[in-house]
Amino acid sequence: MKALISVSDKRNVVDFARNLSELGYEIIATGGTKKVLDANGVKTIYVEEVTNFKEILDGRVKTLHPNIHGALLAKRDDKKHMDTLKELNIDTIDILCVNLYPFKETIKKDGISLEEATEQIDIGGPSMLRSAAKNNASVYAICDPDDYDLVIKHLKEHKDDREFRLKLAAKVFAHTASYDIAIANYFAKQINSNENLFIEGKKVSDLRYGENPHQQAAFYQVGEKESYSLANAKILQGKELSYNNIQDANAAIMITSEFNEPFVVGLKHMNPCGAAVGKDNLEAWQKAYAADPVSIFGGIVCTNKEVNEELALALKPVFLEVLIAPSYTEGAKKVLAKKKNLRVIELDMTNIKQELMYTSVHGGILVQQQDLNTTLPLTKDMNVCKAEVSDEVLADLDFAWKIVKHTKSNAIVLASNKTTCGIGAGQMNRIGSLEIAYKEASEFKHTDNLVLASDGFFPFDDCVTLASKIGVKGIVQPGGSIRDEDSINKANENNIPMLFTGRRHFKH
Repeated sequence: MKALISVSDKRNVVDFARNLSELGYEIIATGGTKKVLDANGVKTIYVEEVTNFKEILDGRVKTLHPNIHGALLAKRDDKKHMDTLKELNIDTIDILCVNLYPFKETIKKDGISLEEATEQIDIGGPSMLRSAAKNNASVYAICDPDDYDLVIKHLKEHKDDREFRLKLAAKVFAHTASYDIAIANYFAKQINSNENLFIEGKKVSDLRYGENPHQQAAFYQVGEKESYSLANAKILQGKELSYNNIQDANAAIMITSEFNEPFVVGLKHMNPCGAAVGKDNLEAWQKAYAADPVSIFGGIVCTNKEVNEELALALKPVFLEVLIAPSYTEGAKKVLAKKKNLRVIELDMTNIKQELMYTSVHGGILVQQQDLNTTLPLTKDMNVCKAEVSDEVLADLDFAWKIVKHTKSNAIVLASNKTTCGIGAGQMNRIGSLEIAYKEASEFKHTDNLVLASDGFFPFDDCVTLASKIGVKGIVQPGGSIRDEDSINKANENNIPMLFTGRRHFKH
């Protein structure tokens, strides 16, 4: 019985090889692996003794040989195959243990050249793994050091377990596919090509169901683990997140990413229902809750600062599904622990990167960059009207502009004192969104010193007309309508400053 070991990651490989030797396997090894095993007293056969051919091209060719691949691929129950091996004096290899050159790790480093990255593309390793995995009826194909102990356990129990080898083979093909995706995407990036789309997802968890109980669903991490992703979050308490929880929680953390000041947002159905900046996140919560104490029922709350006991006590009376924060004091954890159904999530919010967004449509996938870090800091020179913009109004407009960016189109946000006062989301026309926003502001008596933010331009002057009637002190919108002049004239008639950003923020 023979095993071939050739690993870049040498973690636990000595113990694994020693156990195989004790079970009667002869160990074939390539250069670096052989040195490590020999140094630790594990007897090995150099791969050149099997191939009868020296490594060439600086090690680029060493295992690409019939004596290796024939030994891996021969069907043990096929007489012709076995006769061929006997004729060519090739012994079967029953266990293959390979992990690959660290291509993914290499391209993460700064300053790596194309030539340096290319040298970390493994050819022989994936070829051997695929051969062994294809012949999983007889061969153990191992690519993960975490599987070493399990393999030894199976061998010691003399299990001829095809299902186990099939699982190992599935892992191998997933591993080599992931490796190829990384290389393909890297080379495509070098030539600015987007002709092909390769998405790699690793399951984080199965979900109880999707948007509705009759739909199956799962949560996958796409790409490498990064901060500011729910795939990287720690659930401190509560049930597993549902499909809708994840959608809403993601929307909440993306809104929170806009703010450095103490900030709290309450969210329902992927739209903010109350958001505020405060001197601390307790005050921010109090302002956000007062903005709409009805809609937050059963919602999600996210803050960008640590939750202390005082804030936890303030949150406790409100029924919430999810609470997200970068950290929690021990006192806060004790308070929140009494709400056993509340999902408490700890998430590092210090690192958000520009990534692609994928949206599935029937028979296809839409891909775009995230609308990330693109909210311009508002300035007074964006004002296209005669009325001057005060510092207080500018600060509120900047706040409202950040919130409306994360509200479903057509979107209108009314705000005052860096607090949402009324939100109109997802309407078929913009005036309808404003009417809803003002109705909400009126219901909770938040109608003083309002500013208005619109995610898209005004096609007519009707929104400015209504804004003047409800006492709006300033407006921010992208501009760009062929009827912009109508809105500007109406704002001038009513002494309202209006800022044009030149950038819209539709969110479908």
